[in-house]
Order: sequence, then structure tokens, then C-alpha cells
Amino acid sequence: MFRSLHMKLVLIMLLLITSLMAIVGAFLMTSITGFFIEEFYQQMDSVFGDSNPSNAAFVGSLRSWAEEEDVPKMQEMIEAKAGDLGLNSATRTYYILDGRTGAFLAGSEGQEAFDRMQATPNLLTARSGIAAGQDRVGDQSDITAGYMDVAIPITAGESAYIIYIYDNRDTVSALNGQLFLIIVQALLVGLLISVLLSFLLSKTMIIPIERLTEGAERVASGDFGSTIEVESTDEIGILTTTFNDMAAVLQDTLEAVENERNKLDTLFLHMTDGVVAFGRDGSVLHSNPAVSQMLGREVSFYDYDALFGDKFPMKKVLSLQRPDFVSGELTARERILELYLAPFSDGEDGGVMAVLHDVTAQRKNDEMRKEFVANVSHELRTPLTNVRSYAETLRDGDDIPRDMENSFLDVIISETDRMTRIVQDLLTLSRLDSGRAEIKMVRFPLLDAIDSVCRAVELEAQRRGHTLVRRYGRPLPMVTGDRSRLEQVMMNVIGNSIKYTPDGGSITVDAGIRGGNVWIEVSDTGIGIPQQDRERIFDRFYRVDKARSRESGGTGLGLSIAREIVLRHKGAIRLAPHDGPGTTVRIELPIRQEEVRHE
Repeated sequence: MFRSLHMKLVLIMLLLITSLMAIVGAFLMTSITGFFIEEFYQQMDSVFGDSNPSNAAFVGSLRSWAEEEDVPKMQEMIEAKAGDLGLNSATRTYYILDGRTGAFLAGSEGQEAFDRMQATPNLLTARSGIAAGQDRVGDQSDITAGYMDVAIPITAGESAYIIYIYDNRDTVSALNGQLFLIIVQALLVGLLISVLLSFLLSKTMIIPIERLTEGAERVASGDFGSTIEVESTDEIGILTTTFNDMAAVLQDTLEAVENERNKLDTLFLHMTDGVVAFGRDGSVLHSNPAVSQMLGREVSFYDYDALFGDKFPMKKVLSLQRPDFVSGELTARERILELYLAPFSDGEDGGVMAVLHDVTAQRKNDEMRKEFVANVSHELRTPLTNVRSYAETLRDGDDIPRDMENSFLDVIISETDRMTRIVQDLLTLSRLDSGRAEIKMVRFPLLDAIDSVCRAVELEAQRRGHTLVRRYGRPLPMVTGDRSRLEQVMMNVIGNSIKYTPDGGSITVDAGIRGGNVWIEVSDTGIGIPQQDRERIFDRFYRVDKARSRESGGTGLGLSIAREIVLRHKGAIRLAPHDGPGTTVRIELPIRQEEVRHE
């Protein structure tokens, strides 16, 4: 209601008139009350005070009668002064009290009227003075109290009395009531006049401001094309003209700023590099999601010193002259990060801008690329050297026996087959890496697939004198996957166990269900894998026993291919804990939860 300027002006005028009348009324009523209080004590002083010589004779007479303990004579004397004291039965009464006990002895009102009154401070003052052997007149009155009173001690010899005069201020209250009524009437008239004047005054001021407000609302809503009509040359007219110019400039500026802001916000939020800005006090001003992901913690909870201060002190960075910067590397959450730091502004508003670039994959790829090229070169160079050597021997030899010649040709064919297998495995890995390898997802019984692989390798196991143990007699669910690829994985794992287990060993194949996954474990009693080699056993071309691997025709890519196939099925393959000599390889594949059965 009071948000309108019209109403605010009216309210101001009303509050002004009301406040003024309230102050004037309070001053008048307080002045009247104070006047009556002063008048009351002047009356009392004119009878009992020392200013008038006749008062001394009056008070002396009271003391004489008090000494004789003649209370009726004292009462008679006080009533003789009733006119001077302003005594009347309606508003002002008197009482003669025992000075030591405060008991009622006589008065213009009876015992009952006195008993209804409470002991006042003035009465207590007079009594305490008598008790102390002093004549203390109680003549203090609070303007806020509802009465006026005076307690005058009268002592003579052993006798002590108190003349207590009490005024209930009814006269003051009545006068104040009349005055209040007059003030209220004047206030109402003043309020009416102020309302009329405020409306007339506000009309000339508010209408131009309302038009300016409507224009501002249109600008706030995005309508920068509308203008406000200028109707005067005063301050409001100048303000209107300036507002129109401002709206035009604002429209152009906002369009440019919005375009730039959108570009910067998109770049800042979605860039892969981490960016964080620090104030000169080290607090975080801005940061994008990437920097928190890289560092593994919410950077807004930290300052510069906690994040980068140990590597590059802020004072050092702030001392740089733009466009200079410092750079370095740091490691966080097993990530290698390149760090670039530079000041972004001078003065108190300046700070430090930090840019983080994750080079973990790049470094890892570089290392893997170097290692891969070296391994491929090594793996191909050995059979090529053998082929060349035996081919040159056959070409240059004139009297080579037929059986030796056939042996040389068998070596050449074997080495050629070995190179073919290496190339074929490399092509398979390449297709799996690039996602071009065809994976046919179908539902098939996993138990049948395991049985098929075990039957295929059973003859080779028997030839080497191995015992092939099957422990997967429990029911297994249907799984979704490429059966031929998964059989290739199991064939590779079981085949490795057969190859690298000394003759007469044992290979155990087990399977089961855990949660939403089906697992397959292949354990053997073979040569095992040293602890330092366990993390790299699935790397490409990595062999624990290189001589035995080449002797058995292995390329060093089988487990790498197996891992890629399992990962394409959203599963996992790893080395499981194994008791005693040998190795246990565990394969886990997901299945649909509703098909899981707990035996």
C-alpha cells in the first residue's frame, strides 16, 4: 500500500502533523501537571513553611497541642486553614497520624479511606526522620504518579505526629482530559488539511516520475526501443532525456556483453583444462569443474597456499610482468598435471590465474607407444632374421643334404607362421581399440561355453600329463555376450595354464555367481608370476618367461586381447590371490539381476 509515492507523501504529512500535535499535547499536559504540582507545594509552604512569619506561630501552636497530645485541637487548627491548604472532600484530604507507628488518628476522611491508601515515599520519609530524631518533610512528587502528597512531622517532647495531606489529582486529570480532547480535534482537522495538500502537491511531482518509472520497467523487461516523452525542461525533464540516451547505449552494450559472456561461459565450463583464479589474498575467485576433478577436491574450500603455494609462492607469481608466466608439473590422484601460473591484473584487484592441463594419458600413451614400437620391432625382427639366415643358407649352399634342406624350410615356415600370428593379433587388438571389432551380443548358456572350451583343451592337457579339474557343477545363468569371443578368452587363459605348467601338473576351472556378476576362475600349479610382474601381465608383448613363450609359439598378446574382449563386455579380468605355486586368473562378467540365483 505504501510503496506508492503518493501514499508516501501523504504518510509523511500525516506523520509530521501527528508528531507535532503529539509533542505539543505532551508538552502542554506535562506543563499543566507540573504547574499543579508546583502550586500544591506552594500552598503547603504558605501554611507550614518558614517563609511567612505567621506560619511559625501556626506550627508552634500545633507543636503545643502535640505536646499535650490533644489531637482534636490539632484537627481544629488544620481545618481552620482548609482554605489556604485547598482542602476539600473530593480531591484533597488530610490525615493526622501517629509519627512513630503511622496509625490513623484523625482526618477529613475516616479510617477506612486511609487504610485504602498505600504507604507513600513521602510518608515513609517523615516516619524515618522521626525515628532518627529529625524533622524530615516528605515533599517529593513524581510527575508520572497519580497523586500529590506531603508529610509534615510535628514533634514536641516525646510526642510525634505527622500531618499528611493527599491530593488525588482529579482536577489535573479532568483538565488534561479536556486539553486532550481539544488536541485530538485539532489533530483531525490538521490531518484532513495535510491529506488534501499532500495529494495536490504529489500530483504535480508524481505523474512525470510515474511515466519515467513505466519507461524504466519497459527497459528492465528488455524493451530498449521505447522512449519516454519529455514534457518539461526542469530536472525531471533532463532526467528523462538522459534516461532515453542511456537506454539506447545500454541496448548496444548489453548485446555485446551478452554475446561475449555466453562465449566465455561456454568455454570456461566445458573446457577440459582446469582454470582457477585467485585474489591477492589467496582466496578462490572463480573455478571451473575440471580443476576440481583433476585435483580430486573442491578447490573453493582451499586457498592458493594450500593448492600451489609449496611449488610457486604467490609473491613470486605476482611479481611477474605480464605476459610472463611460470610453469611446472605436479601429481594429484595419480595424474600428471602441467601447471601454468600468471598474474591477471595489477593493483589491489589483481590476482593469479592458474591453468591445469592433464598430460597423464599423453605421457602414458607416449610410453606405451615407445614400448609398443620397440616390442613389435623386436618380435618381428627375430623371425625375420631367422628366415633371412636360413634362406641365404639355402641359396648359397650347393651340397646341402635333402633332410637338412627340409629342416631349414620347416624353420622358415614356422617363423613365417609366427609372424602371421603376431600380425593377426595386432590386427585384432587394433580393431578392439578402435571399436571396429564386431561383437555379436546374444543370450547363451555360460555353462555350455565353458564345457566346450574344456573339451577343446582336454587332449592337449592329457598329452602334457596334466589333470584338468572342473568344479562348476552348480547351475549357471544365461549371459549376454559374444560367445565366440568369450570362448577365445577362456581358451587363451586355460591354454596359458597348460603351456606354463610343468608336465604332470593340475589345472582347475571353477565358476559361480556373486551379486550381479558371473565369475570364472582358472587355477594351475605352474611356474607362477612374480610379484613385480603381476601388474604388467596384461600389457602387450609382456612375458614373464620370454624364452619359454617364444618356444611355445606365444606372441605376448593373448592376455591383452583377452582383457580388451572382457572390457568390451563391461567385465573384468585380473589375477586372483593364489595359495602355493601357480597362478589363478579370475574373469567376471555382468548378468541381468533378475536371472541371478543363489544356491
